[in-house]
Amino acid sequence: MFNTVLFPIDQSRQAAETALVALKLVKQHDSRLVLLSVVEPDHDDPAAVAQLLEEAHGHFAQEGITCELIERQGKPAFVIGDVADEINADVIVMGTRGMAIESDEQSTAARVIQLAPCPVLVVP
Repeated sequence: MFNTVLFPIDQSRQAAETALVALKLVKQHDSRLVLLSVVEPDHDDPAAVAQLLEEAHGHFAQEGITCELIERQGKPAFVIGDVADEINADVIVMGTRGMAIESDEQSTAARVIQLAPCPVLVVP
C-alpha cells in the first residue's frame, strides 16, 4: 500500500521518536524510504543538517533499511510538499511538537497537511 515513504527529519526530539514509526511502516510494507532534510536559509547550519541526515541514514541502515537522502533549501512545509510530489510519495511520516494542530495554523505539520499531495501521518 505504501510503496514510497517520505520521512522529513529535523533536530527535534519528536523526529527521533517518529523515526520508529517510519521504520515500522517501511518494514511492514517493504517500502522505499526517502529521508528529507530542509535547510532554512539564514536559520539552519547546513553542516549540522547534513550530519543529521547522515546519522539518520546510519540508524536506518543498522535496521537493514536502505534509504535515499535528499537535502533541500527553503521553507520546510513547501519543500516537503514539493519533494513528496517529485518522488510520488504514498505517505509522509512526520512528527509534531505536541501542540494541537487545529489551533496552530503555522506549525510545519499543519502546513504540510494542507499542501501535501498524499496522506500525512503525524506522530504526536
